Amino acid sequence: MTREEFIDKVNSEQKHLRLFLLGLCADPVLADDLAQESLMKAYLASSEYRSIYKFSTWLLKIAYNTYLDHRKLYHIRNRLPMEFAREKPDRSASDASFEYQSLYQALDSLSDSERSAVMLHYIYGYSIREISGIMDESQPSVKKQLQRARLHLKNKL
Repeated sequence: MTREEFIDKVNSEQKHLRLFLLGLCADPVLADDLAQESLMKAYLASSEYRSIYKFSTWLLKIAYNTYLDHRKLYHIRNRLPMEFAREKPDRSASDASFEYQSLYQALDSLSDSERSAVMLHYIYGYSIREISGIMDESQPSVKKQLQRARLHLKNKL
């Protein structure tokens, strides 16, 4: 893949990449940092990209792994149990007019895997098979995560 091809593909996927990461970490600054890191990793690995795969799936897999790496590093640095390692944004600073704020708060209450599966399936329209590839999970595992997430969201919303 040439540099120009990479830039064209990134330009079409950049917004989805950032929104996906924002949904995972609920922190706009961190989402931007993770998106930038993901794009750097993708560019460095662009010679390994095969056009038989969707570019968006490949890029989101890199972003998801970058997010997981960040979580592991944050956990190690702070020596907290994983359930407490997730950064929580200051809700008082959030925009009160944000149209989907309650949805993002409900998504924030899900586990990382449930939240990722929901966002990839319902927001971005990826198939169970594609999500399985992005998250390195089996298809039955992804289906179970979606089922649990729907139940949790039903109770929250």
